[in-house]
Amino acid sequence: MEHLINVKDVVASLVFSCLGLVMLGIAFYLFDKLTPGELWHEILEKQNVAAAIVVGALAIGLSMIIALSIHG
Repeated sequence: MEHLINVKDVVASLVFSCLGLVMLGIAFYLFDKLTPGELWHEILEKQNVAAAIVVGALAIGLSMIIALSIHG
């Protein structure tokens, strides 16, 4: 019976997932520093929905780019 799960593939997936999360964090940090004001202050304390939508769109867009670049 063949092995259904290859350990090498699982480890590679975990490494690339962590790498993608680090890249997403760095990109968000740079976006936060390049834009005026503090995004978390705007979103959490001032309840700025527009800023939350921008951050959500940034996260989705960057996640798609990172996933496609890692996938090949």
